[in-house]
Amino acid sequence: MRLTADLLLETNASDSVPCILMLHPQSGDGQVIERNELKTSLPCPQREYLDVYGNLCLRTMIPAGPFRLENNIVAVCADEIEVDTGAAFMLMQDLPDNVLQFTLPSRYCESDLLGEKAREIIGLGEAAGSAFKDGSATGYAQVESIRSWIHDNFEYAYGTTDSSTSAKDVLTSQKGVCRDYAHAGIALCRSLDIPARMVVGYLYDLKPMDMHAWFQAYLGGRWFTFDATQREPKGNRIVIAYGKDAADVAIATYFADIVLTRFEVSVEAAGPESTPETGYQITANSKDQTAH
Repeated sequence: MRLTADLLLETNASDSVPCILMLHPQSGDGQVIERNELKTSLPCPQREYLDVYGNLCLRTMIPAGPFRLENNIVAVCADEIEVDTGAAFMLMQDLPDNVLQFTLPSRYCESDLLGEKAREIIGLGEAAGSAFKDGSATGYAQVESIRSWIHDNFEYAYGTTDSSTSAKDVLTSQKGVCRDYAHAGIALCRSLDIPARMVVGYLYDLKPMDMHAWFQAYLGGRWFTFDATQREPKGNRIVIAYGKDAADVAIATYFADIVLTRFEVSVEAAGPESTPETGYQITANSKDQTAH
């Protein structure tokens, strides 16, 4: 589907504020970016760079006083995310070098403390059984068991977590929002030595509409998408950034006091999947070769 995503951000600050913005999606696995337009109410310096995960970031100085930023993205996205129930667990020695970092504990994902919980979930999950107990279950089945357990046992509730809430915290309360669901999935996967990373972006027909977070697991030589907030696999996602957890994928990071006065997101269908001008054909089978 061809999607248009719009973000409106308004701030007010007593002085100019150094800022890192992460708003620029890149063409890649499951998406082709046709347009990425950024407008600001006042001129401000802008310099792009790639972070350690391959995300395109923008350094800027937000001027003092009221400030408005508008970002418009048009992207052709895969209608479905790929599902491969046969995708295998990969031995640590076989993982690519740049994937190893996603097996380690991180600020919000205390995977070193959650191994017992992860094994309990796999042993008791609806899809579990003798295959899990004798080790013949695929890596994909293990991650799907974790994803479905979070979906079935967590309550999606605003205001129950904050910027300090970790995976361990939310596994205790079993309440949170998409960021918390993703942290729980990532930490549980890593505790089983399955590489997992956080993804932020846009999801078509998300209710209520907002920025969205989910996670990916590295299985059978590629990354697969899992979203514990959704009942079933759902495509039409625009990926903005990847990271170990929420600390790496903030849409805006400010280095001084600033007041956020308005934040709005919309994602709409923008026409057919391919046009004579673009000719793009996007499928869920496009392979991510761990470039990010």
